[in-house]
Amino acid sequence: MTIIIDAKEGIDYEKLEKAALILREGGLVAFPTETVYGLGANALLKDAVDKIFWAKGRPQDNPLIVHISSKEMLEICAEITDERVYMLIERFWPGPLTIVLPKKNVIPENVTAGLPTVGIRMPANKVALDLIRLSGVPVAAPSANVSGKPSPTEANHVIEDLMGKIDIIIDGGKCSFGLESTVVDLSGKKPVILRPGAISYFALKEVLSDIEYSKTMVEGLTGTVPRAPGMKYKHYAPEANLIIVKGRIDKRIDKINEMKKKLEFKGHNVGILCFYETAHNFDSQYKLILGSMFDAKECGRNLFSILRKFNQFSVDYILCEWGNFDLEFLALENRLYKAAANNIVEVL
Repeated sequence: MTIIIDAKEGIDYEKLEKAALILREGGLVAFPTETVYGLGANALLKDAVDKIFWAKGRPQDNPLIVHISSKEMLEICAEITDERVYMLIERFWPGPLTIVLPKKNVIPENVTAGLPTVGIRMPANKVALDLIRLSGVPVAAPSANVSGKPSPTEANHVIEDLMGKIDIIIDGGKCSFGLESTVVDLSGKKPVILRPGAISYFALKEVLSDIEYSKTMVEGLTGTVPRAPGMKYKHYAPEANLIIVKGRIDKRIDKINEMKKKLEFKGHNVGILCFYETAHNFDSQYKLILGSMFDAKECGRNLFSILRKFNQFSVDYILCEWGNFDLEFLALENRLYKAAANNIVEVL
């Protein structure tokens, strides 16, 4: 039976200590972070980490991120081969930045999918930090959802996916960012962004002038072991077929309405995912608004919960409008492309 701990109005440390003990002894605890809810296991216990893959139905070659509460934990888990890691820590931790470093032998291979590196971050969420601190161990934690589904940004999403499969769910309310952390690899000669996230390229560039994007960040790594979560498999997907219609505003509006008409003629229920500024152009009972096309943060906070809402509509297709946005929208675009399995219709 899964126990639910309500921490929305404050932390009951007696209950949190019990959750920390379960975590330390090999159980599974879902907890809030500033990005999404994580499904945590003791990162030092192989058998505990195996439970994550079972509960989520997660492929074994998809590495996990290790969450810590102190610099001392970082040095337990990883080799610091690039002193610039401390520059990143000083600027961005606690926060939504994962740093990939050479791992130490205390980290089991199932955490890293057999790779010699491990991704580590310190979440900017008091419940998460106190849970990790009280457990006294680093915590391996992917998102707390069934593998492939939209990541959970509220406890109800975790309950929907994992109730009865894990020991505890800590309800800390809605996550503030809504998209997963930025992943930066510092294990090689040059720093590389493996996954875009809440920390932007521009912010990272201020600290690491030679940082660059991974060429395989969006395209994926079919047939290889991914270096970070979210690089290989279809992720974040709703039950319906998601199609991204990308182009100029007038062109994409016309194309979506045309596609909707044809799909409905064939007997399909069609959902529309659009922006505030364009919503009046779409006539649909299954229309949901992502946010403003001028506010990447708002859209990021809303994305995963909206994709889950479409499941309640039982639509067959979701037509999502998209434009040629700047780099502030890159993390959001990355998640959408993954959710759609790169099913993109471009209109000129």
